[in-house]
Amino acid sequence: MNESSFLGTGWSFPPVFDNANYQLQLSSGESNINQSIDLLMKTPRGSRSLMPNYGCDLFRYLFCRLDATLQEEIIQSVKTTLLNSEPRISVEDVDISLSEDGSIATLSISYKIKQTNTRHNHVFPFSLLEGTHLPVSQL
Repeated sequence: MNESSFLGTGWSFPPVFDNANYQLQLSSGESNINQSIDLLMKTPRGSRSLMPNYGCDLFRYLFCRLDATLQEEIIQSVKTTLLNSEPRISVEDVDISLSEDGSIATLSISYKIKQTNTRHNHVFPFSLLEGTHLPVSQL
């Protein structure tokens, strides 16, 4: 049994078509898991009518001042989302770091793939000031 058979194979995200043979490119293994995590983080919870619990509530944190309480709330939201929607992994740690200007929160997700018992890290950048031109000091 090879690794991709139990880790899964799916469409690459975003979907990419190979012009040479007119086929959709697929991803498998760790790449498939990382793309799944990105998709979960980018999908607002409740936006899929047939899967209302799919996604993460990161978008409700746009334009918020990131203090210690909000950081912990985001960390718990990410952990809960991954626990409920990505059964191939167990989350070991989620950490948040801010860019120098405070506009981007970088989520560092440490996880273990259950089937292979291997540890991996995934970094997801999240823009806190998306769609604005305001300096951080004015928020």
